[in-house]
Amino acid sequence: MKTRRTFLKNASCLAAGSLLMPGLLKAGNLAKMNDVGIQLYSVRKEMLEDAAGTLAKLAKIGYKEIESAKSEKGNYYGMKPKEIKQILNDHGMTLRSGHTRLDKGWQQSVDEAAEAGQQYLICSVLPSPGQTVDNYKKCAELFSKAGEECKKAGITFGYHNHEEEFAEENGQVLYDVLLDNVQPGLVIMEMDLGWVIASGKDPLHYFQKYPGRFPLWHLKDMDLSKKESVEFGKGGVNIASLFQHAKESGMKYFFIEQEEYAHTAMESLEFDYNYLAKSGIKY
Repeated sequence: MKTRRTFLKNASCLAAGSLLMPGLLKAGNLAKMNDVGIQLYSVRKEMLEDAAGTLAKLAKIGYKEIESAKSEKGNYYGMKPKEIKQILNDHGMTLRSGHTRLDKGWQQSVDEAAEAGQQYLICSVLPSPGQTVDNYKKCAELFSKAGEECKKAGITFGYHNHEEEFAEENGQVLYDVLLDNVQPGLVIMEMDLGWVIASGKDPLHYFQKYPGRFPLWHLKDMDLSKKESVEFGKGGVNIASLFQHAKESGMKYFFIEQEEYAHTAMESLEFDYNYLAKSGIKY
C-alpha cells in the first residue's frame, strides 16, 4: 500500500540502532536529543506500584517532558497535582500534558490540570461512541466546548487518535470529519503516528492538508502486521522520516509511548531514548 510504503523502514536506515539490545547503550555517552517526552501509560504498572520511584528512573534515563494518563488511582497515579509537579521539578522534568476522558469527572480534570501547571489536557477516547459521520460531528461540538472550558483555565485542549478514527463512512474518513468540524483555535490534535501508519494512512498527508494542527505527537515504532508497538528501529515506522516533517505538522512536543515490551518497560524505554540519542535526528 502506497501510504504505508512512505514510512516503511529502509534496511539501511538507522540499522545500527535496530540491532542493539536494551540496556547496552548508556545515555551519558551519547549526544542527547533535547526534551524527549514520555507518555506514562508506557510505565502504567510501575507508576501504580511506585510513582515517585518510577519518575526518578525515567529522569535518570534522560526523559524531560511528561504526559500523564488517567488510571484507577486518578489522573496522577494517586498523587496530588502539586505533588507530582514538585517531584518532576525536582528531577528537572516538566508535566507538559495529561490524558483523561470527557466524562462526569471532566471539570475535576480541568481543575487538577490547572493546579498541576499543565499546558495541555488531552481527551484519549471519543466521549460519544459510534463510527458514523454524525457522531464525529457531535464529538467535534463537544470538543470545541471542552476547548473553551480549558482555555478559560489557561490550558489547551486536544484529542488523541487511535486506529478506529481512520474508518470511513460513505467515503468520508472519520478523522477528517473531526478535523473539519472542530474549532482549530480551541482544539489541537495529538497525533499517534504509529496508529495512523498502522491504519494504512500517511501522516504527511495530514500535515500537508491540515498544517500546524498537530503540536503534540505520540512517537512509537510498530510491527505493522501484528499492530503492536516495538522498540524503535525494530518495526515498520521510519522515525527519522517523520521528524523531517515536524515543522509542517506544527510539532512542539513529542511523547514516546511503548505499549508492549520485548523485556521490561524500563528497558524498552531506555532503548528508545538511546536510539533517538544515537540517531542524530534534528527537528
